[in-house]
Amino acid sequence: MESSFESRASDSPYIEAVWRDHAGSDYAPICPASGHWHLLFMKRNGKPIVSIEGPLTRSKSVRQDEGTEWFGVTFKLGTFLTAIPTSALPDAQTILPLVIKTSFELAGSRWQLPDYDNVETFVERLVREHLLVSDPLVKTVLAGQPSEVSERTVRRRFLNATGLAPKTIEQIARANQAAALLEQGVSLLDATYQAGYADQPHMTRSLKHFIGYTPSQIAQARKLE
Repeated sequence: MESSFESRASDSPYIEAVWRDHAGSDYAPICPASGHWHLLFMKRNGKPIVSIEGPLTRSKSVRQDEGTEWFGVTFKLGTFLTAIPTSALPDAQTILPLVIKTSFELAGSRWQLPDYDNVETFVERLVREHLLVSDPLVKTVLAGQPSEVSERTVRRRFLNATGLAPKTIEQIARANQAAALLEQGVSLLDATYQAGYADQPHMTRSLKHFIGYTPSQIAQARKLE
C-alpha cells in the first residue's frame, strides 16, 4: 500500500487538523473509529468530489483508486454545521453537489473549492455565515471541567453537536489511548491498566472494534518497523 500522508495544525479554533494524501497501488487502509467529522475535498480521475464524512463508531476499511488525491479538514469535537442534521452523520458520507468544476453547493449557496493551504479562509466564511458553530459545553466536559447542567442535558448537547453520545466518544478515546501505548512499546498488561480496561479481553474487544486490530497485532506491527 502506497500513500504520502501529510498533516498540519491550524490556528482556527474550529479545526483539529488539516491533512492530505494520495492513493498509490493497493491503497486500502483501515480507518480507526473517530468522534470527529471531516470535510473531504477529493479529485478522482480529474473530477472533484466534495463530501462530509461523519464520525466513525467502528473501524472501517477504505479503498481508493490509484492516482486519487485529496485533502481533508478534521473539525474539533463540538463544532458542527447548522445546515446538516448531526443525527445523520455517524458512519455516513454526504456528497455535496458540484456547481462547476471549481465550486460546490452547501446550504443553498455556492462555495469556491478551497485548497490545502487556504482552507482556513473557507472555514472563516462558514463561521461568518453562521453555518459552522461550536458548543462550548462539549469542550468543557471533554476537558474534565465541572458543568452546572444535568447528565441528560450533557447527553442531549453532545448528540446535537457531535451526533454521538458522550459514552461513545469516551470509548473511542480509550481505544486510541490503548493503541498509542502499545505502539510505544508498553506491554499488553500495562496498557490494559493504564487505559482503564477491566481486563485484557475487554481491551482486545475494544481495539478490534474501534481500531480494527487486536492488541497483539498492534504490538507486533511496532516490532516490525
